[in-house]
Amino acid sequence: MSELRNERKNRIVLFMKEDAYKPLLFKELVTVLDVPASDISDFEEVIKELEEEGKIYKTRKDRYGVPERMSLITGRLQGSDRGFGFVIPDEEEAGDVFISGDSLHGAMHNDRVIARINKSNTGGKRAEGEVIKILKRANTSIVGTFESSKYFGFVIPDDRRITSDIFIPKDEINGAKSGEKVVVELIKWPEQRRNAEGRIIEIIGHKDDPGNDILSIIKAHNLAQQFDEAALNQAENISETVTEDMIKGRRDLRGLRMVTIDGEDAKDLDDAVSVERLPEGNYRLGVHIADVSYYVTENSPLDKEAVKRGTSVYLVDRVIPMLPKKLSNGICSLNPQVDRLAFSVFMDIDKQGRIINHEIFESVINIDERMTYTNVYKILEEKNPELYQRYDYLISNFELMKELALILRKKRFSRGAIDFDFDEAKIILNEKGEPIDIKKYEYTIANKIIEEFMLICNETVAEHFYWANAPFVYRIHEEPDIEKIQSFSDFINKLGYHLKGSGQVHPKAYQDLLSKVKGTKEERIISTVMLRSLQKARYSHESDGHFGLAAKFYCHFTSPIRRYPDLIIHRIMKEYLRGKLNENREDELNERLPDIARRCSERERAAEEAERETEDLKKVEYMKQHEGKVFEGIISSVTSFGMFIELDNTIEGLVRMSSMEDDYYVFDEEQYLLFGERNRKIYRIGDIVQVQLAKADIAKRQLEFVLASDEDNDDFTGYNKSKGNHKKGKQRSRDAVENLSEAVIAENIHETDDTDSSEKKDKRPRKWDKVGHKVRMNIKGRKVRR
Repeated sequence: MSELRNERKNRIVLFMKEDAYKPLLFKELVTVLDVPASDISDFEEVIKELEEEGKIYKTRKDRYGVPERMSLITGRLQGSDRGFGFVIPDEEEAGDVFISGDSLHGAMHNDRVIARINKSNTGGKRAEGEVIKILKRANTSIVGTFESSKYFGFVIPDDRRITSDIFIPKDEINGAKSGEKVVVELIKWPEQRRNAEGRIIEIIGHKDDPGNDILSIIKAHNLAQQFDEAALNQAENISETVTEDMIKGRRDLRGLRMVTIDGEDAKDLDDAVSVERLPEGNYRLGVHIADVSYYVTENSPLDKEAVKRGTSVYLVDRVIPMLPKKLSNGICSLNPQVDRLAFSVFMDIDKQGRIINHEIFESVINIDERMTYTNVYKILEEKNPELYQRYDYLISNFELMKELALILRKKRFSRGAIDFDFDEAKIILNEKGEPIDIKKYEYTIANKIIEEFMLICNETVAEHFYWANAPFVYRIHEEPDIEKIQSFSDFINKLGYHLKGSGQVHPKAYQDLLSKVKGTKEERIISTVMLRSLQKARYSHESDGHFGLAAKFYCHFTSPIRRYPDLIIHRIMKEYLRGKLNENREDELNERLPDIARRCSERERAAEEAERETEDLKKVEYMKQHEGKVFEGIISSVTSFGMFIELDNTIEGLVRMSSMEDDYYVFDEEQYLLFGERNRKIYRIGDIVQVQLAKADIAKRQLEFVLASDEDNDDFTGYNKSKGNHKKGKQRSRDAVENLSEAVIAENIHETDDTDSSEKKDKRPRKWDKVGHKVRMNIKGRKVRR
């Protein structure tokens, strides 16, 4: 029924998109579409649903049409901390629309809205408009700091993109005291010249108490910390050992030598690997993934919790798991020397990295060793005598793994996979949760081994089930928009570089460009702007390929402990391999999977944002103790209002142009540099400068630098005094760029108070907290985002 209803909706929308269509009244639509009298009531419901979804619009004269043919646009409002916003359209080919503060008309950050376009996108300037309808409110509750007065209270939102305080009537304060972090439920939405109104529903604790800063971020993103009782009861009743009954029908691989390779303190070990040399010289790669689907059955309490969460969240000081620890750290974790249920993929690979045969099957395994990235690196690169002796029986396996991983890596890059080179921070906390050090995360051959093995496995599984024509959840990364390609091409042309191809560009053209700029001063800005031209990877029930990986087929199969898409495709794969995927089941899955894919993409974005916010918070907290000190840094970007300086430990802050008092500086937007009118001094991307930390604003999570004077340099305490230490070390996630992200995300734009205009806003290079593929580490140092 739902599928038929969706089909009917699509037909109506397509009809209204026709060139000959003119907005019609409801009764005229009934006549033109020849709706039977018995069906008018249902037809009216369909029209109403389409209107609520923003797919059609009802004018003040009660006529219906599609928004795009009325100079309207439907999308999500992305707020700014300076009161304006942008509508991010549902239609990806449409550009963002700038909305001034006076034109928001009560809309808040993340609301779904319809906006009228008042000024079109011309001459490189962003289109401008106003919100005319709010389709769906995003913020039913808000986290912030409570302040009281004699007759009322108000909450200052933590999310600075919600710029107005929330008014709290005296009888809705519910015991909150000034300075406490609270959760406020909205009971009245903002209107022109009137703030939103709410009631306090939860008191988190005083804003200065340890741990409440992170807890506030958790609450703000609706991250569930506790599992419901039914899910915990189900977990408690699960056997902690693998019995003989459980392994019937599975291939016994307990005699096959295999290991896990993870971060030092990782507990949720969901992937193991094995490598053998075949008689003809080829390689047999085995990837063995924890069979979580055996324990988390469909529609069970654990499954409902897992789909609601969508993913595990790895914050800087804690992990919020998708599954209870009894599963994620226990029976589902591939711990050594114990039997475990698994889903295995064998791939026979030739010396050119081509897969010549593969098998996918259920198995029972027994891991030989739980290895760490550090120890595998020391074995392969440092030939550590102690580790050589301890793991002597595995040395040849590790060497074979390295050999195969480098072959796969070379093949992947030769086909055009995009390989960004950015640094990732590792934040060290003490037992109180206070940051005591921030270092670059070291990416070694051990990381590359697991990265390449997981990538090739995910591709193999995705292609297998694509040709099987089975319902599935893919990981897709769509081709960049043609306009964004052109804009990026124009940008690099000004810097003396060229992007091969026109119109539809192959990912290899991007990789070739990255190779050319590697080691140059322009490398950082070109890489950053390149990310802006790319879409965001997401989940989909349809296979549209992965542009960043230059892969025709891709999915997430290798982490069912911490990602729901992996878990659900494990179930589908089992049903298919067992011959139980009948027509009715396929219809059921085809109806459910689009919504599951959409929801998992949304939860992934929420997790990423929460992870980023906790890292930004701890970085600023760490730098607070260094206010007034001088550091050496590299200019990472130059803008019309100043320049951003990155220290060797990946921390970044702004030197405002207004603080550069030795001259009047002018921004050259074509070459992305600042030059002094009198002294002719030039500041370019890639230049090494010494800066003094003027302010570490914990509330705003921002750092402000000033250029250091000669007197300041006497107290120089930089992380690295030598210029050579600023050479970038490589950092990847296990899946390299498979999480490539579109840079049209307002929270990552370099913000200042210097201007409000949409024109100046549009010229600002956009800051990415990480590399676009959104890698993350939990407190144990394990890479988790693929």
